[in-house]
Order: sequence, then structure tokens, then C-alpha cells
Amino acid sequence: MSAAWWMWLLVLFAGLVGLIALAPINMWVGAAVGAVVAGGTAVALIVSSTGIVITGESLQVGRARIERRFVGEAEAFRGSAVQRVRGPELDARAYMNFRVSVGPVVRIQITDPVDPTPYWLTSTRHPERIVEILSAG
Repeated sequence: MSAAWWMWLLVLFAGLVGLIALAPINMWVGAAVGAVVAGGTAVALIVSSTGIVITGESLQVGRARIERRFVGEAEAFRGSAVQRVRGPELDARAYMNFRVSVGPVVRIQITDPVDPTPYWLTSTRHPERIVEILSAG
């Protein structure tokens, strides 16, 4: 899942802060530091992005992976329902994968009898599509 467009504004802002902080001393040093700061922030943003991969055999959310035979019902949530499932209804044993820049979530039940995790709750821009794919398989 890639970062929202506005997160890239933060990358630009970080670079500008580096430039402005050192420009009074030396413009070239300020520009170099600004470029390094922006580049480092961009790399951190890219590296921290997670993906959801669904195959016929498995489901992977970030680094977590489970066989499809242990994947139960999936539910999509948007708007105020997201606050409810991420707050008062949240089970502390759940696997959670949230992104500040992505509002909607999908809750995926885990049916493995030896896994204490009742469900996975993850941010996604297309929760209905995830539900559709998991329901079809």
C-alpha cells in the first residue's frame, strides 16, 4: 500500500526545512542537506509501505502470511465504523496493520484452531475489493 499523495508533501517539507536551516550559512550546503533529508524521508516512506497479496494458496498483509484455508469471513469498514472497529470493538489479540494516510479498513477472520489471533485488521484503500476477492475464493 503506497502512501497517500499528501504524505509526499511532508517529504518536500522536510527537504525545504533542511535547505532553509542551512541556506544562510552556505546555499550549496543547504541545498545538499535539503536533498539528502528529502531523499531519506522518501526512502523511509517507501520502505514503510505495506502490501496486501492474495493468492489461491495464501493471504499476506505486510510481513504476516497465512494459508487461505484458515481465512474466514472478511468485512469492509469506512467512515465512523472504522473508529468503532479500531477502538471499542478491537480485540487486543488481533493482528493490526494501520496506516495514518489510509482510512478504510478490512477485518479478516482467522479460523486456524491453533492460532490465538481472532482476526486481522488492516488499512486499505479498497476494502470492498479485498472482501470480494476473499469471498470468491
